[in-house]
Amino acid sequence: MQRKRGAAAALAALTVFGVAGCGGGAEVRSTAGLDRKAVHEEILGIVAASGLPESGLPGPGEATPSATPTAPRERLLAKATGCAAGWQYTGPVVAGSRAGFDKALTALAGAEWKESGQRIEETSDEVGTVVGATFKKEGWTLYARHTSPKALKMDAISLNATEDACMAQFSEQDLETMYGEDAVGP
Repeated sequence: MQRKRGAAAALAALTVFGVAGCGGGAEVRSTAGLDRKAVHEEILGIVAASGLPESGLPGPGEATPSATPTAPRERLLAKATGCAAGWQYTGPVVAGSRAGFDKALTALAGAEWKESGQRIEETSDEVGTVVGATFKKEGWTLYARHTSPKALKMDAISLNATEDACMAQFSEQDLETMYGEDAVGP
């Protein structure tokens, strides 16, 4: 169950920011002391100091929802936005983006985010390069990803955090509704 919940949290961050946009979720106050706004500001500071590209995408709570969610999956995803904070860039390849990403990982460690699990780096001719790391801090889990698909000639970079206690409110059934029963982790 724990692996699936972690996998779903990773996908929650990516789906909330990558597909559903950023918005609509209520401000979440962490019981551990970090709220969503503080985590978001810390992520943005690390991004700026690391030289990662300008995102151009809205931050959490900045986008206006386009419609009231009606399907169960849409309602759950809208609720999950209140559990997340992050930043992402998706666009043309940017020179030095990988070096900036590595610098951001170092900055996360310097900001007391503890790397948990094994860092992944996979390269293939078909997919390109995928790098990922997971960090934890004061009740939050942050998923850092850098993907450079060769065929698309683009970069996809994200630093997305989910508040653990907030994500714990979702049942296994909720997670399967949001991400499918075969959701896999980082």
